[in-house]
Formats: sequence, C-alpha cells, structure tokens
Amino acid sequence: IKSEQAAVTPGGLGFNIVGGTDQQVISNDSSIYVSRIKKDGPAHLDGRLQEGDKILAINGRDLKNLRHMDAVELFKNAGYDVSLKIQHRLQPENGPAGHRGGGDSGGLPLAAILVPGLALAAAAVWILLRYRHRM
Repeated sequence: IKSEQAAVTPGGLGFNIVGGTDQQVISNDSSIYVSRIKKDGPAHLDGRLQEGDKILAINGRDLKNLRHMDAVELFKNAGYDVSLKIQHRLQPENGPAGHRGGGDSGGLPLAAILVPGLALAAAAVWILLRYRHRM
C-alpha cells in the first residue's frame, strides 16, 4: 500500500475507474479500481499508477462503501495536487485488469518476470553458501 501524490492537468487525472457498491467488479468487493490509464495523461506520464490497482483513498478520503458516481465526483473535485493511497495489484489475472477499455499495456505480467528471477537468485545464494562451506 502506497501513498502517492501527483499534479493534475485541466484534462483530469488521466485514468478511468471501475467499482463501487453499485458496480462491483469482483463479487462482494465494492472497492474502486483503475480500469484504464489514458495514454499521455498525467497518470501515464507519472508512471506509478497501473491498471488494476485498487485506490483506497483520495486526498485522505477513504473510498470504502461508495457508489461509483460518488467516487467519480471525488476524483473530479480532487483539485490540482492529488494524493492517492493505492494497493498495487498482485496478480494481473485477478480483479478488473481485464477491463482495459481498449487500452494496450502489452508486455509480460510482472509475476512472470519476478518469480523466475527470485528462484534464480535463491538458487545462486544457496550454491554460494554451499561453496563457502567447502572452503
């Protein structure tokens, strides 16, 4: 969970949201999620927010148990300096990541890169420790 701050342009924050008590994306989950990052918008240029991220709060205002349109209004009236408390998605297959609205993020999921990389690093450390014991 991170708190991030960014400046907003007159065109908005540069991303779309889904979710709310009246538009649940995941069964029994009324959280607000980033559904699409607009190319060359503030969120895209900033680079920290990703499609599928859960937005927990905006400018200190908790987004729990809000209707979708109420959440949209909070984003529209957020002001110039916006602080978001977000939870990055862990697995791209879960949640609203499939609701990209035509946006093309491309590339491999982060897990496809991290899991083999961590396995290799663990094996290298294990080999190094075993090698040191034999010296």
